[in-house]
Amino acid sequence: MHKLAIYHLETLLWIARLGTFRAAAERLHTTQPAISARVREIEGQLGVAIFRREGRGVVLTARGRQLVQDCEPLLAGLESALLEAGNHAGAAGIVRIAAGEIAAATCLPQFASAIGKDLPGVTLHIDLDLTARMLQNVLAGTRDIAFLAGPVASPGLRTAPIGAVDLTWLASPSIAKENRLHSDIPIWSVGEHSPIHRVTCESLKAAGLPVRAINTCNNVEAMLGIVASGAGAAVFPKVMARRLIETGQLAEFHTRPKSQLRFEVAIRSNETDPVVLELFRRAAHLSVAG
Repeated sequence: MHKLAIYHLETLLWIARLGTFRAAAERLHTTQPAISARVREIEGQLGVAIFRREGRGVVLTARGRQLVQDCEPLLAGLESALLEAGNHAGAAGIVRIAAGEIAAATCLPQFASAIGKDLPGVTLHIDLDLTARMLQNVLAGTRDIAFLAGPVASPGLRTAPIGAVDLTWLASPSIAKENRLHSDIPIWSVGEHSPIHRVTCESLKAAGLPVRAINTCNNVEAMLGIVASGAGAAVFPKVMARRLIETGQLAEFHTRPKSQLRFEVAIRSNETDPVVLELFRRAAHLSVAG
């Protein structure tokens, strides 16, 4: 009979968090049969069932829930003590990061560079996504950290503010010379669940224009090109449009929105992984404003 080791506990906790043996195998960089073997070893050593199958996933039994509750702080404490002893120099593992396009263009390069220099054992897997999906993925445990537009209010998340960016109406010089919105100017925006879309609608209402059908594009860089070509006007984060404004391809017009776009970094409120917590601590000192 194999004695239980730290990797058994780690396996148990990731299955409990992600809900399937397959997801835990991917997170721990092993195979699904290896995960199944570890579970059999745990249950054989303890003499009790830890999981039961439900559909395609698994759920903890009552004894399993108690074991997870007892072991999670012990494992996190051990890992944290080892990292603290080495001043986090020995931090290792893959941290899965989700980021919005604006954060990716502002503070994320600085963050990735610092992690690569200070924590070379940590590998970053970065995906660009929309805020709604990022929230779902962090809560589900399929992403560890998210850089997203806020404010975010969820009891399942722990967040830290990382600044705000100014928004401005932009158009090609030929459209911007009129310096006002009117019904003949096509309006563009990112997806309707975005804070920028909300600000766009507020501006249209304030200008006495109907919130009519708005053209949408889920990529800010692509939308910058569309608007610069003379296809309409849109609200943009000024920080992302600075180069096109300076070169005269885009111009500010109309009244600048009063609202800023605020950003936060988020992890699960019950996160215990010391590497993720250390990256969250570092991320909380970033600023999207540069």
